[in-house]
Amino acid sequence: MKEYTTEFLRNIALVAHGGAGKTMMAEAFLHFSGATTRLGKVEDGTSVSDYDEEEIRRKISLYTSVLPVEHRDHKINLLDAPGFTDFVGEMISALSVADSAIVLVDSVAGVEVGTEIAWRYCDQFKLPRFVVINKMDRENADFAKSYQAVETFAQANDARLVKAQLPWGEKLDFKGVIDLISMKAYSGDGKTAQDIPAEYKDAADEARMTLVEAAAEGDDTLMEKFFDSGDLTQDELLQGLRGVVQSGVFIPVFVSAAGHEKGVGPLLNAIVDLMPNPAQRPAVKVQGKGGEEELSATNAGPTAVYVWKTTADPFVGKLTYFKIISGSMAADVHLWNQTRSADERMAGLHLQRGKEQIAVKTVHAGDIAVVSKLSVTVTGDSLCEKNRPLTVPAPQYPAALYRVAVAPKTQADAAKISSVLTRLCEEDMTLSWYNETSTRQTILQGMGDQHIDAAVHRAQAKFQVGILTEEPKVPYREGITRKASAQYRHKKQSGGSGQFGEVHLRIEPLPESDFEFTDELVGMNLSKSYLPPIEKGIRAALDQGVYAGYPMSNVKVIVYDGKEHPVDSKPIAFETAGREAFKLAVHEAGPVLFEPIMTVRVTVPDANMGDVMGDMNSRRGRVQGTESERGQTIVNAHVPLAEMLKYTTELRSLTGGRGYFTMEFDHYDVVPTHLAQPIIDAHKKEMEAKKEE
Repeated sequence: MKEYTTEFLRNIALVAHGGAGKTMMAEAFLHFSGATTRLGKVEDGTSVSDYDEEEIRRKISLYTSVLPVEHRDHKINLLDAPGFTDFVGEMISALSVADSAIVLVDSVAGVEVGTEIAWRYCDQFKLPRFVVINKMDRENADFAKSYQAVETFAQANDARLVKAQLPWGEKLDFKGVIDLISMKAYSGDGKTAQDIPAEYKDAADEARMTLVEAAAEGDDTLMEKFFDSGDLTQDELLQGLRGVVQSGVFIPVFVSAAGHEKGVGPLLNAIVDLMPNPAQRPAVKVQGKGGEEELSATNAGPTAVYVWKTTADPFVGKLTYFKIISGSMAADVHLWNQTRSADERMAGLHLQRGKEQIAVKTVHAGDIAVVSKLSVTVTGDSLCEKNRPLTVPAPQYPAALYRVAVAPKTQADAAKISSVLTRLCEEDMTLSWYNETSTRQTILQGMGDQHIDAAVHRAQAKFQVGILTEEPKVPYREGITRKASAQYRHKKQSGGSGQFGEVHLRIEPLPESDFEFTDELVGMNLSKSYLPPIEKGIRAALDQGVYAGYPMSNVKVIVYDGKEHPVDSKPIAFETAGREAFKLAVHEAGPVLFEPIMTVRVTVPDANMGDVMGDMNSRRGRVQGTESERGQTIVNAHVPLAEMLKYTTELRSLTGGRGYFTMEFDHYDVVPTHLAQPIIDAHKKEMEAKKEE
């Protein structure tokens, strides 16, 4: 592949609801441009984009693939992003380095949940975009209905559509496209143009007029010319359209049946003619030595490289995908990883097309490429010259709210599980893991069950580590509600010196802090030197829990008396006596179980509000208030974490996938008695089973 400088580059993300045909569209582009000799198919596992074993097994895209397509002496970096909601992190990564987007819409289904999510993120990144109504050769395909659905949705989001093409036929009679930019008809893949068939001429003329008017809108000179002559030349039309598309004033709509390569050529032409090259996009704000700087995509600028994706491959090693925000890069140079303060050598510089690697010597500003075997760099890092530090901000990813507890399958897996979880999370910004001390579980968090399932499969396939998953336990806490005292004597005689220690203590609730240990010892019954072992014993009981197996907090302990023996008293004896006296006191102090209460913010379409509110009440939720914006209602509530374990999946089914939520810890509250008792009983059973073992 030859070298392409910035003005001949287009970085374009393909986004849509799952199943709208993104991967087949990419496949058609590759075949049309001669990059492949045959059209692969998702069903057969032969597409260039979905090459991962897991993608072939599931028949859906799980990861963003980069597919460079050469057309009319330009290089189009297609970023084929997954459409399934669980893999939204991959789509965000792709959009963060794209300069424009194509939103695919299924001609039968119209606007779907994934379309709305993709649109929302395109808005967030302020990306110019095309809408392509795809699969026009399906049995129930309906261009007018699909266009109407997209137009209604776009208007609700302050966007305006304009037709750039009309379908030539529909359903099984779909022959190709009538292109309003060139005013030609293209059958099949669109390699050859012909005159518009007579029966479409009037509709095409009318639609062309609207398109010319839209093109003239952003430019006073063109507007004047249009008013004077009623038309624009081909060059003027393209100039005007380029302006309104790149500024986001209009979104042109195209048609295709990419799975059968219909409408591919004219769409590639439109990408080259209308979409921005990286230098035409607004400057990127980066953090420099002296504060914020703005960088444009130019080879002459300082080197700033953003890493948007990393993958570990057992055969190739680690692959690091990056975009050059500013400057250019040659193979084998050394760059400074500003995020991790480390030097990296850019050996093995290449372009990735699916799993094929195309070696390159130089990569220019605005381009997307790959380097292999970097030592410390992970997703989200910035690379630059050491003497010119620059940090490119990473995009905001949604918080992972679907949690599972993970455990190693075998003893051999146990040694590797932590490092493998860390590697999985370094590759995917929407995965995270942590150890929950109160339940002694390792928690893996993701966007949904499919997301977690794919990560677990990846651990097995790529890193040979078996992982078991189960529902996480709720990190309850134990506490007390009133003062109580107790005493305990620990006495053990077993030939030779024995063990003796007696402790008298009082406990009371301590709302403002976790734990306080003090004494009121007077006289010589108990030496203060035994206080540290007594405290150690009590702290052990606090960590283990006294009656339900969860850590205890908000307790003050006062040791006020005790007894010691001149020979048999040892620290270990007082550790035991302190622990047991504390346990006895807790049982008298009105023990209760506390549960974490979360602040939950659910955003749903107005139509689903009643169902969501009803569901919240059934989860012991307390609604704190609602807000509304753009046909959406935001419900704010306090809900116990125990009721939110499967909420990601349940909210999707309640709202047809349109609802989403955020959740963060707010406070601890007492678990109602009828719910606390089964938790305590389950712990007792567990302890008895352990004793029998």
